[in-house]
Amino acid sequence: MAGGITVKDVSSQAFIKAYAAHLKRSGKLEVPAWTEYAKTGSFKELGPYDPDWFYVRAAAIARHIYIRGGVGIGALAKRMGDSKRRGTRPNHHADASTNVIRKAIQGLEKLGLLEKHADGGRKITSAGQRDLDRISVQIAKASA
Repeated sequence: MAGGITVKDVSSQAFIKAYAAHLKRSGKLEVPAWTEYAKTGSFKELGPYDPDWFYVRAAAIARHIYIRGGVGIGALAKRMGDSKRRGTRPNHHADASTNVIRKAIQGLEKLGLLEKHADGGRKITSAGQRDLDRISVQIAKASA
């Protein structure tokens, strides 16, 4: 049973947390210098409190592309967006920062986890799928 466990079989929160920790431990993901000052979207007032937020965002992107290949920057920005609070006026959806998503995807591509899809967007490589499934199996064993 352990060999058949994939990213789809484990909790998304547990997977993203574990994969972000794995990315940080490996030290191979290139984190831009400006992440200390950046916000995750124009609709946010402040940047994230977690100093390792870039690893979490990269892990969430890797998981999303694993599940739904061929997704591009714009679709990911829409997916990771949130409500823009407009005071007394009704809230509206606002997209997440495309620069943060772009830099995370470029970092994951340098690690060999993602590649360009023929129809546009990105897809997971076989090495990336193996890496993500290995983390999933570890999570399943820990929770069992």
